[in-house]
Amino acid sequence: MDKIQLKDKRFKLFIPEAEIKKAIARIAGNIKSDIEGKDVLFVCVLNGAFMFASELMAEMDGSYEVSFARYSSYAGTGSTGVLKEIMPIKENVKGRTVILLEDIIDTGFTMYNLLARLKEMGAEEVKLATMLFKPESLRCELKPDYVGIQIPPAFIVGHGLDYDGLGRAYRDIYVIDD
Repeated sequence: MDKIQLKDKRFKLFIPEAEIKKAIARIAGNIKSDIEGKDVLFVCVLNGAFMFASELMAEMDGSYEVSFARYSSYAGTGSTGVLKEIMPIKENVKGRTVILLEDIIDTGFTMYNLLARLKEMGAEEVKLATMLFKPESLRCELKPDYVGIQIPPAFIVGHGLDYDGLGRAYRDIYVIDD
């Protein structure tokens, strides 16, 4: 589909599924070479990263521990600036390599705080893999270890990303069509 409608907003095709799949395969290859011989815990940050995490783990094709956590700092199309812990990481991270799987890094606030929390919990190493990265929107000191696609500061939906809960199941990524 070239265009979609979600509530009061129109969106147009921005990143096709084929480009997303290539980026995920590249990230998986980079991670595999970095984690050989390490005790790794992958943490999918819900809700948005579920599609990215699923496809990435299929590319990893190995015996890895995967967990899920949920944090929120968004309402509608913008960041609230407040990190809300909805479902914390339950696994023991002490002495382990933790790789956070995130759908998008925008302001960076959520991941910045989560990285600090994991280090406080005793993780030996914390790495960040994100499907999408908006470097122009970053408002804190954060550098993802693995980036699928860099994008400009625009509001997008699809491939796990939503607009007030809608649009996550699209395979492609769409941008607001003004």
